[in-house]
Amino acid sequence: MSKAALRSNPTDHKAYIITGPTSGIGRRTALELAKHGTVVLVGRDPGKLAEVQKTIERQGQRAVSVVCDLSEPKSVRRAAAEIIGLDLPIVGLLNNAGIMPTRATKNALGWDMTFATNHLGPFALTEALVPYLRDGANVVFVASAVENPEHKPAKMAGFRGGRYISAEASARCEWKPGGSKMAGADAYATSKQCTLATVMSFAHETPRLHFNAAEPGVNPATGLSRDHGALVRFLSKYIIPLLVPLLMPFIKVLSTPKRAARVLTTVLTDASGRTGIYYDEGGHPTLGSEFVRDPKFTDRVVAETRAFLSTIPK
Repeated sequence: MSKAALRSNPTDHKAYIITGPTSGIGRRTALELAKHGTVVLVGRDPGKLAEVQKTIERQGQRAVSVVCDLSEPKSVRRAAAEIIGLDLPIVGLLNNAGIMPTRATKNALGWDMTFATNHLGPFALTEALVPYLRDGANVVFVASAVENPEHKPAKMAGFRGGRYISAEASARCEWKPGGSKMAGADAYATSKQCTLATVMSFAHETPRLHFNAAEPGVNPATGLSRDHGALVRFLSKYIIPLLVPLLMPFIKVLSTPKRAARVLTTVLTDASGRTGIYYDEGGHPTLGSEFVRDPKFTDRVVAETRAFLSTIPK
């Protein structure tokens, strides 16, 4: 749908932004959100964005695509400006995009790709859009229980919780010692710990908006497995989706993209005014690690992230 057509819609029409909408949980959620208003699809691949947009429009709903690589600050700034230029009545922002590479990779600035994509990019995008969100808008970040070093299922899977030193250290791929032996685990857990810290701090900073986090559960068939070997990708695409529904009654943390999309959509469209809440895979309030429950830690993460991002040339 053209931007002119979007602007011609009734002024009371609602708009929702979602990052990472081209596969897995993100795609399912984008299709759900389209039932509630215009969806602004934010992702890296123009072709995949166009496919999701066409799917939504074939259902008689509205969508617009904005290309953005969350790991690159310039791309985030361009995307934010483009979204603002749409002049839509934005009532929801879902920071869904995320990666978990099994090897350390870096962006053009030399930052750890996982930390840049999962924390720095969504943080910068949210800060740029906050002044343009309608009063009472919901901002939701997709979190993960692996940030909690005491979370038993995460520990069994090989995670050892977030290993945060500072925003700058995380960008350099440096974590507190004693972490996981599993490749990529410390970067992912730390980025998600910073996600939860951001939600809790933003909720106190900006009371006119509602900031919450949601746990999608363990979704073995999502795009997080795309960096793994051919066998894992094959199992994730064809075998695991058949097994997960059978195992869900016995393993609480297991979920599916369909179930996760339902939870995320419910939280993003919630009109109760709740803020600073972390929802589990079933959509119930839960608690993160002791770190993200400590305002001193959450405010430090936000302050250090802002300071680090401010050093990047415009």
